[in-house]
Amino acid sequence: MHEPIRDRLTSLRRGFHRHPEPAWREFYTTHRLVEELRGIGVDELAVGPDAYDPADRMAVPDGDAFEPWLDRARERGADDDLLERMAGGNTGVVAVLERGDGPAVGLRVDIDGLFVEESTADGHRPAEEGFRSGIDGTMHACGHDVHMTWGLAVLEAIKDSEFEGRFVVFFQPAEEVGGGGNPMARSRFADGLDYLFAAHVGLDHPSGEMVAGIEKPLAMCHVDVTFEGTSAHAGKAPNQGDNAVQALGTAITNAYGIPRHEDGMTRVNLGRVEGGTASNVIAERAHAEAEARGETTELMEYTKARLRRVVRSAARMHGCTADFEVVSESPRADSDPELVDVIAEAAAGVAGVDTVVPTADFGASEDATFLMERVQEAGGLAAYCIVGTDHPTSHHTPTFDVDEDSIATGVAVLTESILATAEVGP
Repeated sequence: MHEPIRDRLTSLRRGFHRHPEPAWREFYTTHRLVEELRGIGVDELAVGPDAYDPADRMAVPDGDAFEPWLDRARERGADDDLLERMAGGNTGVVAVLERGDGPAVGLRVDIDGLFVEESTADGHRPAEEGFRSGIDGTMHACGHDVHMTWGLAVLEAIKDSEFEGRFVVFFQPAEEVGGGGNPMARSRFADGLDYLFAAHVGLDHPSGEMVAGIEKPLAMCHVDVTFEGTSAHAGKAPNQGDNAVQALGTAITNAYGIPRHEDGMTRVNLGRVEGGTASNVIAERAHAEAEARGETTELMEYTKARLRRVVRSAARMHGCTADFEVVSESPRADSDPELVDVIAEAAAGVAGVDTVVPTADFGASEDATFLMERVQEAGGLAAYCIVGTDHPTSHHTPTFDVDEDSIATGVAVLTESILATAEVGP
């Protein structure tokens, strides 16, 4: 018999926290979600390629990256049929409730972890209480374990309510690399949605505070850059080489000199670089992972184009070639005021919410904006809210954790907001 999720929010979140998996490798995570969804009972359950077109994915790793994570999921007892359906990294799941006439409402939650080694320090609660990540070098350091718990608990609550309409929950993979929002948004499950909710825990908002809708999420693109040159002996004949590392160095310097734009904020960063083989060899290859962001989609495109020009110019200067590959990207999409008002009113009546902030600037990037944009372009409303939580250190750090009381708060706010859409109408 299925034990109600509302009675085990903390244990469910801690279970997810113990088993983080990175983008497009969330095999065991998807298995666990499907187990819970089958226990709840839904009208449609779509996994991987049944939930989206695999060709629409972004930032998919090389094929040899999947096998260790598949093996681990299999060892943990993941369903073999599910693992076969997820072959090639087609993770994630969409669940649907059909409840007659009424609005079509979507909820998007993300499911992937990060390549962060979780702390073992005294005072870090997951380590002290036995739910620290069980996978070296991988951690739920951004709260996606909470988000998955919200998705399941809200689905259960909506099923048990008098909601009339269609309710779709997107358990989206690969948010951390900006890779999963696009295929979910292009899928048939996003067709005809009147409302779309997305949510995040924390983000420097304390427990008891609720942000009803974000504004100004930065449009973003992740880029891989590869310089190819000519190797030579660094002592005997350096003039015969074309130095890929030198080209990369020039590109790094010039990238940070890209002019700011009069229309708004832009960002550029080269966050990971490598190149060369030895101190006495002119490097024939160098690689960088970079990103460009903008306050609007257009400003991101401006920054991306300037970064591409910088890379190609640096390559020509040093006799090299350069490959500039956009790995993933996401647009800007703001929360709709009408839906923000619905969330704010719902949150004001929820125990555990002390302060409702109508809107706040996001300041980071999110590929939930693909779904938001899809719904908004079709005439629907979308909003991305933040459920405050006290976290001892910032997101993406080895000691990130949450105030687990905020799990129930998030479930209540999202459930009441979704139920309130029936009063607004499709």
